[in-house]
Amino acid sequence: MRAIVCNALGEPETLSLETLPAPALSAAQVRIHIHAAGVNFADGLMVGGTYQEKPPLPFTPGFEVAGVVAEVGAAVTGVAVGDRVMGLVSVGGYADEAVVEVANVYKIPDMMGFEAAAGFPIAYGTSHGALDWRADLKQGETLLVLGAAGGVGLTAVEIGHAMGARVIAAASSPEKLAVAQSRGAAHLIDTSSEDLRARLKDLTGGRGVDVVYDPVGGDLFDAALRSTGWEGRMIIIGFAGGKIPQIPANLLLVKNVSAIGFYWGSYRAKNPARVRASFETLLGWVSEGKLRPHVSESFALEDAAKAIRVLQSRKATGKVVLTTGR
Repeated sequence: MRAIVCNALGEPETLSLETLPAPALSAAQVRIHIHAAGVNFADGLMVGGTYQEKPPLPFTPGFEVAGVVAEVGAAVTGVAVGDRVMGLVSVGGYADEAVVEVANVYKIPDMMGFEAAAGFPIAYGTSHGALDWRADLKQGETLLVLGAAGGVGLTAVEIGHAMGARVIAAASSPEKLAVAQSRGAAHLIDTSSEDLRARLKDLTGGRGVDVVYDPVGGDLFDAALRSTGWEGRMIIIGFAGGKIPQIPANLLLVKNVSAIGFYWGSYRAKNPARVRASFETLLGWVSEGKLRPHVSESFALEDAAKAIRVLQSRKATGKVVLTTGR
C-alpha cells in the first residue's frame, strides 16, 4: 500500500510517499480501504515533535479515515465487509488502507460522502463533548465561538446552534464569517477590524456571554474572559494562535467563572462508551440535516505536506482532507 511516512521529525516537507506492506489484521480489528483521511493541526505538531503524543519513528501521520470495510477480524461484530465507515487511529491515517480497532469504527449515513466523514470524528467529537459534557450548554444560552470558521470552530457553531444556543461567531475575515453564518451563527464579529469586548457588550446588553469556546488562545482569550457573564464557562480547546494565555484568578472569582480544559482524545481511552454515544447523536443529526460538514480543500495523498501547511496558515475554513483516488 502507499503511505505517507515521517522518517525524521521536522517540517511537513520532510514527509515522503512510500510503498509499505499492508498491516496485519488482529481479531478485534477492521481493515478499511481508505477513500479519504482527515488532516488536523495536531498532525503538523506530531511531525514536528511538539505534540503531547510522540510515536516512535518512522510513523505514518493521520488520526481520521473514511472508506469501505475490506476485511474483519474473527472477533468483530456489528461491522461487515462492504460497510461504509469512518474510523479513528493513533497513527496511520495517511495511507491507502488502515487496520482500526472495531471499537473506533462507525458506520456513516448513506448520504454522507467519504471526504465529509474523514474530517468528521475529531472536530465534531471535540465540539460536542466540550459543549455538552463540559460546558453543559443550555438552550437559550449565549455561546461565543472564537476561530469560528476553522476546523473545530465551525463545528462548535453548528453544534451550538443545534443545541439551541444563540451563537456569536468571531473570525478574522468577512469570508470566514459568512461560512460561520451559513452554519447557524446569529451574530458575527470580525476580529481583524472590530473590538471584541465592545461588540460583545453591545450584543449581550452588558450581561456577557454564558459560554466561550476557544481553540485560538492569545489576546482573544483575554478579551473573551473579560466578556463572560456571571457563572460563565471558558472552554479551552487549544492554542492555534500560538500564545498560551495566563488566567488572572481574580477574574474567575469575581463572576464565578469556570475555566475548563478539554482534550477530547483522552475520552477515547477513559470513557469510550461516552464517545460512542456522542457519535450516535452526531451522526443522527447528520441524517436529519442538522449538521452539514464543510470541507474547504481536498489534496491528493502525495500532497500531505501542502495540506498541513494550509492548516498552519490558518487560511482554511472547515476541514482539510487527503484523498487516495479510490
